[in-house]
Amino acid sequence: MIYEDEAFVLSARPHGETGAVVHFLTREHGHIAAHVAGAASRRLKPYLQPASHVRLSYRARTSDNLGSATLEPLGEGADVLDDPLALLGLQCACVMTRAALPERDPQVGAFEAFAALIRSFEWPDIWPYVYVRFEAGLLEAMGFGLDLSSCAVTGEMDDLIYVSPKSGRAVSRKAGAPYESKLLALPEFMLSAQGVRGGKSLEDGFGLTGFFLERHIFHPLNQPLPEIRSRLLDGLRPSE
Repeated sequence: MIYEDEAFVLSARPHGETGAVVHFLTREHGHIAAHVAGAASRRLKPYLQPASHVRLSYRARTSDNLGSATLEPLGEGADVLDDPLALLGLQCACVMTRAALPERDPQVGAFEAFAALIRSFEWPDIWPYVYVRFEAGLLEAMGFGLDLSSCAVTGEMDDLIYVSPKSGRAVSRKAGAPYESKLLALPEFMLSAQGVRGGKSLEDGFGLTGFFLERHIFHPLNQPLPEIRSRLLDGLRPSE
């Protein structure tokens, strides 16, 4: 099994004296793991940091074996070293992607969502909202996408402010009013990139995607949501 692909590094764990087992999110082949020889070298080490953008050449005897990869850098990736909160967001995205996506399952949509998030780190006021939409993209990639197109009760497309925790579908203000305490808040930025941000909208977005990620992905694996996600949300809360 031999192929080349574009990829982002998700994690790297030392293996042997100079190598590493590296997890990648590839464009065409999904989440994969591979042994990278010489990973501890001065030449390769900078390109094995979380979210590094690379082109890899992959080789394995069979699809079930741990393969080996050689890689070359593609650009410089996200410049977040001077922004601790953005660096935490980038690391959290890598952790969530590796934990949520099964290996060897092509996920072009998840790759594009990850790439869009990496590009967004250029704008400090924007990327936290892109991050929440990225998590919604992970849900969609796994077959649990939220349906925010119209009200689950009336079919109306306006004034959608809730999400049903049972169906993952949007609910309008009027239809949801009697059941408000049982519904999840739907922040406007989840409906449109131009939607209103600020206030509780970011926390509501984290609550929305976190609820379904926990239910559909992490609970079946008997795992909690990664702790780094809670640290990211704490860091994004406005200081009092």
